[in-house]
Amino acid sequence: MKAFISIDLEGLPYIVSREHLFVKGSLYKEAREIATRLVKTAAEELNRLGFEEVIVADSHGPMVNVIPEEMPEFVSLVRGFPRPLSMVAFAKNSDIAIFLGYHAKAGTSRATFDHTYSGSTIDKVIINDIEVSEFLMNAMLLGEWNIPVGVLGGDEALREDTKLTPWIEFVPFKRASGRYSSISPSLKKIEEELRGAIQRAVNKLKRGELRPLKTEYPIKVRVRFLNSAYAEVAELLPFVERTSGKEIQYVAKSMEEAYKIFEALVFAAAGVSYITSR
Repeated sequence: MKAFISIDLEGLPYIVSREHLFVKGSLYKEAREIATRLVKTAAEELNRLGFEEVIVADSHGPMVNVIPEEMPEFVSLVRGFPRPLSMVAFAKNSDIAIFLGYHAKAGTSRATFDHTYSGSTIDKVIINDIEVSEFLMNAMLLGEWNIPVGVLGGDEALREDTKLTPWIEFVPFKRASGRYSSISPSLKKIEEELRGAIQRAVNKLKRGELRPLKTEYPIKVRVRFLNSAYAEVAELLPFVERTSGKEIQYVAKSMEEAYKIFEALVFAAAGVSYITSR
């Protein structure tokens, strides 16, 4: 059997400062070590439960956060940015997915580093009338590939999103009191809860109780940018309709197509941001 792990940083325990999130940040080493420790815990538990192969997608920022030499021999590590399918690259044909370190969507109160894919360009993403977080968007794409998300570990504020995935095992890593502050249990307690959640999720998988998160077709996507210039550039694509100064919408025939188009729009917005800030 094969398992897939996607690991972000903002929803990890103790991560509260911007210095945690950048390669040159003074606290980045601490964040890397926490991410690596929790990924290793999850991978080892999955292997103990019979998963011979574990794919880990390093999914924050430059996507080179997990320390490779700490990974067990049965782990394959996906690194590097930009890359197609971003946080769920190489997930296809997995039997179960685990999301770690995930954060709440943009605009969520009392959530550390709330954003949706790009905090500098994106204000809101709506798929088939559901405002999505990175968790839901990634789970929808995996659902199209018939991969259920069994465990979600991250900011307590994400619990609201699990109403759409009632089968999932949710492990709160932190409870935020603001965008840059939170309280977290000890790492030992979190590791214990994570192992238990993985055990329960795998048992559900064996009983057929885990479900892929499915969406209706075609996929209707609405995006609100933070800057009208980003919408101007998105509108250059013939299949993109501009609905207001900062908002666009498009229709895709699949979640994978919708996801790839969204990635391209984010990259285009980042390019506009770079050009206009010089």
